[in-house]
Amino acid sequence: MLIAGDIGGTKTLLALYDAERGPRRPVAEAEFASARYQGLEGMIEEFLGRHRAKASAACFDVAGPVIDGRAQLTNLPWVLEERALCSRLGLERTTLLNDLQAIAHAVPHLQADELRTIKPGRAQPRGAKAVIAPGTGLGEAFLVWGDSEYIACPSEGGHADFAPGDALQIELLRYLRERYARVGYERVCSGMGLPNIYDFLRDSGRATESPALAAELAQAPDRTPLIVAAALRAPDGDALCKLTLRSFVSILGAEAGNLALKVLATGGVYLGGGIAPRILAQLEDGTFARAFVNKGRFAGMLEGIPVHVIATRAALLGAAIYGLRQMQAG
Repeated sequence: MLIAGDIGGTKTLLALYDAERGPRRPVAEAEFASARYQGLEGMIEEFLGRHRAKASAACFDVAGPVIDGRAQLTNLPWVLEERALCSRLGLERTTLLNDLQAIAHAVPHLQADELRTIKPGRAQPRGAKAVIAPGTGLGEAFLVWGDSEYIACPSEGGHADFAPGDALQIELLRYLRERYARVGYERVCSGMGLPNIYDFLRDSGRATESPALAAELAQAPDRTPLIVAAALRAPDGDALCKLTLRSFVSILGAEAGNLALKVLATGGVYLGGGIAPRILAQLEDGTFARAFVNKGRFAGMLEGIPVHVIATRAALLGAAIYGLRQMQAG
């Protein structure tokens, strides 16, 4: 039996799999609030105890770089080690993957109903594919064609320096430089980044803050869900929140285009994470596409690259696919 998990800064998904049922039919699964636990081991022991199950192998994707079987999570105070997890949990094998690498493992296996195309194009056979996922943080990965299949490669590109694309974003960068010694894309293009954009637009007088919303935000442990919900509220939404979301989408489009250039993603770009499926209408209104192709002499090439939103839990699927493949290989 394989235990696979998607270890996020906000929530963790755990599931049990066997080889016969495959990666799309877990034997059991559950969701946990990550911050409630001091480490992954206790969460896993609770999960296995709840289902009276025993696993022989594990594959976990984590929000952070994995180096020599060790990961210090970016947005959780956890340090995970493959050998320590094997010893504590009595497993024969444990594999840690970067969370975006896990999504990348799933990408070649995604079905049509698990994708929503927000920018049409023509994917080139065996062309590199890019994955970018704004969630709690901003993750990036890519796939390149090997001898007979795609190879999923991790990246920490979401922490690269933020490059403003217009005058408003230049002011945003200046504003955030007063808060942070360094401003990477994650500061403006993630769940933790949305409130930074909101604060800038409010403090610079671009839009007026609703007193009622201000009171709600002051009490919220995480302001991002409230900002997004207020922006999407029918019929018109909150003006400041709508402007925040539009700025976020423009920055996301620009950085997705940057990633497509860096890996020459002629096979397509895939948006993962928890935010993109919630804001499909905003991703389809042209703001994202304009920022994506705004690359000067390479605009024509980017026009031909399709962009899809992943509408399934691809990180967990990718961890299960990779873990089961390792078990079968012995």
